[in-house]
Formats: sequence, structure tokens, C-alpha cells
Amino acid sequence: MKNVIITGTSRGIGFELAQIFAKNNYQVLALSRNSEPLKKLKLKNISTLSVDLLNEEDLNKVVNFISKNWKNVDILINNAGKLISKPFCELTSNDFLEVYKVNVFAVAELTKLVVPFLQKGSHVVNISSIGGVQGSMKFPGLAAYSSSKGALLTLTEVLAEEFKTQEISFNTLALGAVQTEMLEEAFPGYKAPVSAKEMASYIYNFAVTGSKFYNGKILQVSSTTP
Repeated sequence: MKNVIITGTSRGIGFELAQIFAKNNYQVLALSRNSEPLKKLKLKNISTLSVDLLNEEDLNKVVNFISKNWKNVDILINNAGKLISKPFCELTSNDFLEVYKVNVFAVAELTKLVVPFLQKGSHVVNISSIGGVQGSMKFPGLAAYSSSKGALLTLTEVLAEEFKTQEISFNTLALGAVQTEMLEEAFPGYKAPVSAKEMASYIYNFAVTGSKFYNGKILQVSSTTP
């Protein structure tokens, strides 16, 4: 069985993604601060860890789990994200820092810890936003969120270059509107054409097969604006 780590699995896309991988015979390590929603499903192949990605001790739990139970990781999906929606002049430095800590710094830190367990053919998939892509339509209130997602795109490109001799692939999916709680926070009342389950199915297929075709790429997965 192959092994996948997914962050942000308490709700939305991450919650659906963990189930799809488990049902397709992957061993899943699901990371989120609230592990209860997945635990309640009692699905085999899913191990949950209650983890704050900004906490060093919690991240060490991940390393200990891999060392004890798996030895190697085939896929890492950095899906967890944080959104603060405020007019730019109301955003504080702390607001920016909170968003960047989750959307950029935590991705870098977890990836750094998992790299020793990745091997030839492994795939790291970062989940970004179409709002982080240069030239895409931007929206008021999302200065911290969209700029952090833009930083994640560049981080992906750099890591792909740095680890290409080890044949570890790094790619980013820049998602458009998906019907999740986070979308509701950003655009109250907006109805997206894609459900969390549908997007999770797309991400699953890309995570499993995409490393054969892409490395260091930013793929825009968006049919609507927002």
C-alpha cells in the first residue's frame, strides 16, 4: 500500500480527499487540529493526528508516526489554509502573519520534515488559489490571503528545482471557487459550481498521476470567477 499525508482534513476538500484515498487502498495520515469528523467515520486505512501545524511539538508527532509506522511517504498534500477577509486598511501585521504562517510557513516546515521520507517518484501537491495567480481577477478584502497563496506558488517552483535530481515532484493546484466553508467566509452567499467532493476527486487523480507529467508547475483549476 502507498502512503499519503493530507493536511486540513477536518472539513471541506481535505475531509473528502482523505476518504477517497482510503477507499482507493492508500494508507492515509490525516492532519488537522480537529480530528473528530474523520474519526467518527471509522474508515480503515485512515490514521488521524490532532496537529497544529504551527506547533513544533505537534509536527514532531508526524515525524514519529512516519518513522514508526511507514518509513516512506509517496504523496504529501498541503491542503490546510487560513483566510482573513478584511479591507486592506484594517488588516494588521498580525493578520498578515497569521495567514502567512498557515499558508506558507507551515507548508515549508512540514515539507522539510517529510522530505527525508520521500523517494524517487514521490509527489508533493500544494493547494493554492486562483487568487494567488498573477493576472487573475482579484477581490477586495483578500490582500493577505491572495498574496500568501501567490508566495506558495513561487515556493513550489523553487522546491521543484531544488529536488529534481532526487526525482521528487512538486506541483501546485490553484483552485477557483469550490463550495466550502472557506468560500462562504470570503464570498457570503456565492454558490460555486463545484462541490468539495468533486474537487477532491480531481485532486486525488492529479496527486496519483500528475508527477508523471508535471514538475514545478502551477495548474489553474477554475471555471468561474471568483
